[in-house]
Amino acid sequence: MTTDVSQVSPAPDGVVDGVIEVLVRTLGLEDHAATIGPDTVLLGELPELDSLAIVELVVTLEEHFGITVEDEDVTGEAFATVASLAALVEQRLAP
Repeated sequence: MTTDVSQVSPAPDGVVDGVIEVLVRTLGLEDHAATIGPDTVLLGELPELDSLAIVELVVTLEEHFGITVEDEDVTGEAFATVASLAALVEQRLAP
């Protein structure tokens, strides 16, 4: 099932905060943590976010939130910003 994050409501702050926490920890962005917010652009802006880091990030998000991210969910759209990634997580958390 492909996730269309453009059709998902914004994720609650708790999910956004959790996604930021996972991003900071997984990508080693502790020095920049205070500057990361929902509108932070991920792909193309964070040099730390390469293809291997995306795989690590997905695994860590799955463990942190207790969700499963399908291969077809891993798209440029889903990883465009912190908010779009949080929307994907929020959709996966929905029953």
